[in-house]
Order: sequence, then C-alpha cells, then structure tokens
Amino acid sequence: MRGKRRRPGTTLVLTLALVASLAAAVPATAADLPFRDPSLSVDRRVDDLLGRLTLDEKISLLHQHQPAIPRLGIEAFRTGTEALHGVAWLGEATVFPQAIGLASAWDPELMERVGSAVGDEARGFQQTRPDGWGLNLWAPVVNLLRDPRWGRNEEGYSEDPYLTGALSTAYGTGLTGGDPDHLKTAPTLKHYLANNNEYHRTTTSSDLRPRVAKEYDEAAFGPAIEADAATGVMSSYNLVNGRPNTVNPDLDEVVRSWTDRELLNVTDAFAPGNLPGDQGYFPTLAEGDAAALKAGIDSFTDNGADPGPTVTAVTSALDRGLLAESDVDTAVSHILNVRVRLGEFDPGGGRYGSIDASVIDSPAHRKLARTAAAEGAVLLKNSGTLPLRKAAKDVAVVGPLADTVSTDWYSGTLPYAVTPADGIAAKLGTEVTAAEGVDRIALRNTATGGYVTAGAGASGAALRESAAPSGPPAQAQFDVFDWGSGVVTLRSAANGRYVGYNWSAFVNDQPEPNGWFVQQQFTMEEQPDGTCLLRYAGYETAESWWSNPVYLGPTGPDGTLGLVAKEQAAHYTKDVVRSGVAEAVAAVKGRDAAVVVVGSHPAVNGREAHDRTDMSLAPAQEALVRAVHRANPRTVVIVENSYPTTLGALQKEIPALLWTSHAGQETGNALADLLFGDANPSGRLTQTWYRSESDLPSILDYDIIKSDRTYQYFRGRPLYPFGHGLSYTTFRYGALKKVPGGYEVRVTNTGGRAGDEVVQLYTHQRSSRDKQPLKQLKAFERVSLEPGRTKTVRLRLTPADLAHWDVTRSKWVTETATYDVLAGASATDVRSRATWRVEGETIPPRDLSAATRAENFDDYAGTRLVDESRVRGTAVEASADGAWLKFAGVRPATAAGALTARVAGTAPGTVELRLGSPTGPLAGTVRTEGTGSPYAYETVTADLAGAMPAAGGADVYLVLSKGLRLSTFSLR
Repeated sequence: MRGKRRRPGTTLVLTLALVASLAAAVPATAADLPFRDPSLSVDRRVDDLLGRLTLDEKISLLHQHQPAIPRLGIEAFRTGTEALHGVAWLGEATVFPQAIGLASAWDPELMERVGSAVGDEARGFQQTRPDGWGLNLWAPVVNLLRDPRWGRNEEGYSEDPYLTGALSTAYGTGLTGGDPDHLKTAPTLKHYLANNNEYHRTTTSSDLRPRVAKEYDEAAFGPAIEADAATGVMSSYNLVNGRPNTVNPDLDEVVRSWTDRELLNVTDAFAPGNLPGDQGYFPTLAEGDAAALKAGIDSFTDNGADPGPTVTAVTSALDRGLLAESDVDTAVSHILNVRVRLGEFDPGGGRYGSIDASVIDSPAHRKLARTAAAEGAVLLKNSGTLPLRKAAKDVAVVGPLADTVSTDWYSGTLPYAVTPADGIAAKLGTEVTAAEGVDRIALRNTATGGYVTAGAGASGAALRESAAPSGPPAQAQFDVFDWGSGVVTLRSAANGRYVGYNWSAFVNDQPEPNGWFVQQQFTMEEQPDGTCLLRYAGYETAESWWSNPVYLGPTGPDGTLGLVAKEQAAHYTKDVVRSGVAEAVAAVKGRDAAVVVVGSHPAVNGREAHDRTDMSLAPAQEALVRAVHRANPRTVVIVENSYPTTLGALQKEIPALLWTSHAGQETGNALADLLFGDANPSGRLTQTWYRSESDLPSILDYDIIKSDRTYQYFRGRPLYPFGHGLSYTTFRYGALKKVPGGYEVRVTNTGGRAGDEVVQLYTHQRSSRDKQPLKQLKAFERVSLEPGRTKTVRLRLTPADLAHWDVTRSKWVTETATYDVLAGASATDVRSRATWRVEGETIPPRDLSAATRAENFDDYAGTRLVDESRVRGTAVEASADGAWLKFAGVRPATAAGALTARVAGTAPGTVELRLGSPTGPLAGTVRTEGTGSPYAYETVTADLAGAMPAAGGADVYLVLSKGLRLSTFSLR
C-alpha cells in the first residue's frame, strides 16, 4: 500500500498566500493562469487554483452542485452521474446487463471494455450538458453480496471480495481510461462500508469485528483504489460499529492509505442531513458537516441542487471554531485535483474532450451489450435439451417475461428493447408463438354488481366501478402478474398500461411498475366467502403513510375507486376471463420446444430501500412452469432476475435452466444466441444459491465468520455453489503444479464445441490459530478453447496472498501451515489439487500485559460493537447481563496481579475475568458506578484473586454487565 499524500499544511498555506498575492499584483487573463497549463504537474495546478479562490468560493465547491466562478473562467461542476451498467437518467444510452449480470461473466477484459464504453458515453453526454461537468461517475458498486435478500443485490458483483476487487478494478479502469493523470471519467466506489441491508438503512449498525472488516469488507474496496481505477468512495447511509459512515474516520485514515493520489470522497444523497436527523448523532448540521470533513468527506450530497444549507452549515462551523480554513482547503484540493485530471482546465477539454454524442448507443456498443448479455448468463442445469436445433422452428415462448425487457432504478433509458420472444423470432427467421401465461380477470363488486373499469386511451383514466349487464368489456379486464410474496400488478387490457396510484386516484397510465415509490402493487386477499379484497401494497403505504393497511373501494358518487379502511373495502369476485396457464399450455402443445421466461420485476421484488422477504419464484409462475412442462417435455426455463432464487422442486423437474440478469436492450438476442448454440454458455455464479431462506441468519448479521456466511464458511448444501455454471462442451483438468509465483494447470476442451472455461483457484488452510474459510478464491482465469485444444493456465499465488488479520497483534500474517490448493469449475467442483507447505509465522500466545483493545476478541456472545467516541475508535457493549468476550491462548503470566479496564456506561456494572469458559473460575472483578455517558470512560482496576496459569496458555473470558462499554483492558 502506498503512502497517503500530505494534507495541506503550513508550507502549502504560505505558498498559496504567495500565489494569491502575486495573482493580485500581476493581472492575467484566465486562459493564461498556471492552473490551465497542462505542462505543469497536477499538484502545481491545484495549488495555483486553490490559492486564487476566496474562502466563500472554496466553501461553495463543497456541495454536489459546484457553481461557476466566472472571474476565473471556471464552469459549473456536478458530482454524481450514475453509471452502474450504462449512463443513467440522462436520456437514451446503451443499457448493458445489470452489474450482477456483468460480473457473472467472470471476465475482467469484458468489464474493462464495458467500462470504457460507458465512459465514452458519459463524455458524449457531457458535450450537451448545460449544468456543468458530469464526469464524476457514481459507479461501480463494490458492496459485497453477503446476503442475497439485499434489495440492491443487482447493483453488486459478488459475495467474494477477491472477485469483486478484480471486476471493479477492470470496470473502473475502463471508466478512467487507464491513465490516472488524464481521466476519461472519475469513478466513485459505492457505498463505503458494510452496506448490505435496506431495512432501516440509515439507523442500523453493521458490526464489523476487525477480521471481518479487514479480510472481507475493506478487501473489496482496496483493489480499485490501489490500482488507480477509482478516484474516491461514497460513504454509505448505515452505521458501522455504532458510528455513521458519513463521519467514518476510515475515509481518511484507511481509504487514503491505499493510494498516493488524491481522492474525492462524497456522501450519499441526503446523508449529511441524517446526522442531526434520524441518526441524531450531532445536534446541528454544522457539527455534522464539520465532523464529516474532518473524517475525510470532500463533497456533500444534500438538499438536492440547493447548496444553501451546506454553505450555511460549513460557514457556521468555521465561525464556531469547529473547522479551520485548512480543513476546507484540504477538501477543496481533493475536488480540484480530480477536476484538473479530468482535463476540465486543459485546452479543448484535454485528452478526451473531443468525444461527442455519436458514441452513445453506437453500433459497437450495441454489439458489446449483446456479448455482455450472453457471457453473463449462467446455464444452471442441462439434461441434453440445450442447445435447441435451429431446424426446430416451431418454438413457443411463454411466461410473464417472455415479451418484455425491464429496467431497474439505475438503468439508463432503453434506446430499443429486444425481448426474448423478439430474439428467438429473429434467430429463427420466423414468427414464434408467444403467450405471457397470466390470468386476465374482471373484478365485480358483489354489493353493487359494478365492474372495475379503466380508461381506453394511452393516458388511461381513474378506475371506477361501472355497470356492465352483458359481461365485462375490455375496459373492465386486467392482466394479473404475480411477483411473489402475495404482490401482484394489474395491467389494463384496454390500453396495455399498468394501474398505479397517483396520490389521489388509481389510473391505468404506467408503461411498467416504476418510480421511487412503486405505486403499482396490490395484494388480492382471499376471503372465506370466496370474494377478495384488493389491498394497496405500494411502497411506503400502510407502514409509513397510513396507520393501518388500506384497501380499494368506491369513494365518490361516480364510483371512482380510492383508498379506504378494511371495514369499507369493496368485496370483489374475481372472474377469470382468460386462464394464463391454459393459454400457455395451448401455445406449447405439439411444439418442437417450449421456452418459459419467468423471474422478477426490478421495481417490485426488492430494490433500493426495500429488502426481499423471500427468494422463491412466484407461486403462479411456478405453477405455469409445471403446466408447460407437463404439456411439452422439451421445456427450457429462463430465470430472469437480479438475485439467487430458491426454485423449489423445479430444479429437479425441469430439464434445462438458464439464469440471466435483467440484461438490457440486447436481452433477447443474447438469449437466442445461447439457446440455439451460436454462443456457448460460460457465465458463472458469483453468489451461493441457497435452498431456503432458513439457510441464512438475520440480514443484519454481518459477522460472516461466526455465522458461517457465504461460500467461504457455509457448511450446508447449496442449491448451486459459488462459481457454478455449465457449458455445451466439457473440460478436463490436468495436474496442478507449483511454478514460480503461483500454480499452473493444463485445461483441455474434451467436447465437440468451442467454449470458455473459468478456471478457479481456491485455498484452504489446514491448521491455524484462528477459524479459517472452508475455501477462499485466490485467482481465476477465463480461457477460450477450440475442441480438442489444451491450454496451460497459470494462476498467481504467493505466500502473501494467504495472509489473514491477526487480532492479537493487529497485523496481516501468513501462518506456517499446510495449505490445500484447489483448481476447479466451482467452489465444490474441484478438478485438481495440491498441497503447499508454507513457512510463515507462528502467532505467539496473546500478551495481555499491555493495553488490549476489547474489539480484538476471538469469540463473543451477547455483545455489540459500538463507537468509542463520535470521532474514532470501537468499543464493545454488552447487550445483556452475562455477555462475554473470549481471548484465546493467552501467554502464561504468573505475575499478573491486577485487571485494569477502561469502561463507560450510564449505570453501575462489572467486568469479570474468568478462565476457561464464561462460567469458569473467577479470577477478578472490576466495578464501575457508572460514568453518566456512554462516551465518558473511566479506568477501573481490581486485584486478581489467583495467579494465571503458569504453562500452556489459557483462554481468558471477560463477562460484562448489560449496558457496560469496554474499550481496552490489561492484565498486569
């Protein structure tokens, strides 16, 4: 790791003062100023510009929307263009597969090409943007996919930090252009740190013991920063160990230690306001913004485009002495450093200034999107059904996702969309039979006899109840899409638009479920009398906006439907006008093949601010698959979603299963390439697919080591393992051989088709002082082989790659041990293995005679990790009486005569020292009467009743009273 660049200090302040005085004395045109001279170093240009700014101008640059400074010829600048899998929210642009889909290709070279294309398109949009430079991109997301129920699972890459680091580095390199001094764009890694739940995301705290922080969460962020493939991080909403990440000192002390280049760190949207808001961490915004700047934040994303509150808060913090001008200079220098490197002040916009809008959705990018969608799909199962024969032109494509392409919150605007049905039809050169397989129903009020009707035009109309004596007309018919967890969406047969709530009425005017508040969701609650109630299930409704669940019913004299309490809800009969299953069965009977496309909707099945409650396929979709398979045994199921799915018994019953993410504009073409063998499936899962949610602990449990999370520690039998993916050909692995710098293995394509194999290298440490992963990915390489050809694959592995975090000495250590080295096609499909005896270190017995941080325990129960102070440090807090910490293998210390502890708490409490177990022999007890505040610490000491064991070491347990906080302790 490289040393952090110095913060502006006394020398720089004097230099800036001199530059400013010279600038005032010597008139110059803006074009002639040194900060615009590309021949000067970046640091000199930044120092020159910083010295020319007034304090008010510098403060103005701390907000996301940085204003123009006309007197220096500086244009406006804005941080934060979304670019997760294409440029988003700026207009039509190439929409690549979701990030989880891109990652599933396990192809860094492809990731870099996609990143480069996205960077080009960001530059293309830049030429026409009126509100300043939008080249600070908020991508990629490197949060680890520790829990597949996370609502934002589609935004991340993998549950593994090594794979995530490799792919984010590749994508970031493409975005930057590969030259850190001349940036195409300036990518920002999201979201630092341990952000993997949406449930109460601004107030929940992710407990990260040091090993988890170092070996897991930080390990995903470090590689791209170290490789100059990212120019900063975004702090996340959540807390880590009781402290909001907006004021996490690691932003400065850890993240900036990974590089010697300046980084531009930003907050997440509205996060600064959370500090005095729902987090209640500081009483005022001025105190919160000051703490954020001191922790390493450079740019505040708050209050939308209005910088006023931020400017006022920072100005107040300066006036109150909470900040010095040097603190502002530090942050502004980081901002200006990135702006200089982007070429903003260079003639013509620098190296990439000539890229124009012609690159947006170019033919080359369309081709790349198709390649990425094909490479990222994973063949989960194939019993000989795939690939389909092109001569078999009589193919039916059915299912709720058969003829649609869905986008997620961070997708760009689709320039066009090739659906699965479109792609298959184009591949075969003929029309295909398509059916969505969803029921079309009419809803009749049992009390009035009126039908729920919608508008016929493109803009629809407010739903109302109308009499229809001769039966339900088209305006009274709705297609019901089941997305699981009881949630359905209703699409009007009258105009093909979805019904949504617009805060006053229900209108059929939406092209698909969408929006921050997804207002197109309903639950049909079956009643004992056979009727149903139509409950409104839009996000942010019953729990947030109303005190009780709300339902639909007539609310006006014209029968217009509105929200009512359950007691006033209308009882409807659900008349099935057309059976979706029957329609699909009729479509597939007698066909050469049936393709069923099922899965999720990105706006419904969990997303930002909403985690998933289950991972199963929707019941109606599962029933559809079974019915189609019974009608046509040549059934292929495509599961199109953003996360692992439990799939139930379908995994056993269906002959062929292919997974894809929501893969963007070329979805259908890519799937057709795969189904008919023009592309050979080569994607691999980047997450464990579990059999049931019961395999998972609480989504708020971040200790992957103790709770046996991810493939590294999971001891159960997964549905599909990490790294799994099949091919239309087969591969043979030779012996795994040690070579300088790593291992090599010969891989042979033993099938009849060309194909790609992802060779994965895992290790396992046989013996250790500490609990070790069952397997851990250390290297991988994607190789392309023609039939019968062999390639020697060399995989880098050094002793340093085997290191883990030693909590006894707070350092990385490679232990002397025997390591299993495993090469294969997944975490469980090991094809070749070797053993490696590594001479490293032996971790010595713990020495508790010096102050030991309580967070460096070996095991625990009934405790939480909390903030030692609002500035830095982690302490341990007991959640209940009898909570304990284990410190294993303590050095024999017969001379130890006292236990000293630094404690805090609002009530009296004790810390007991016990030997061997939490209920073992009591050696001593320290007591506190309470310190009045969880942040007010005192040092307490007690004599030990007996000597510590003289030989063999001992396991020492500290047993704490509820509410007591312990930061450090020692035995002397």
